[in-house]
Amino acid sequence: MSVDQATVKKIARLARVSVEESAIPVLQTELNAIFGFIEQLKEVDVNGVEPMTSVVKMQIKQREDIVNDGEDAARVLANAPVREDNFYVVPKVVE
Repeated sequence: MSVDQATVKKIARLARVSVEESAIPVLQTELNAIFGFIEQLKEVDVNGVEPMTSVVKMQIKQREDIVNDGEDAARVLANAPVREDNFYVVPKVVE
């Protein structure tokens, strides 16, 4: 896959990134290099290779998913700038 300068401008606009006109050819070269590397990766045979999250075999620590009320409302609300009873008071953000 190869990108032209118009595509680079479109990508920059979609990413909401301001790019000077003089930088577009450099970005075009860099994007084409990235896409070239991706094409190389597509050629690698990964049949029989299990997906992994780390190079070190490990087990993720897990805990039971238990819902509770925090057990101590006063401590939970201690840092609240404004509170009423056992609730946070926040400004209205939607009209």
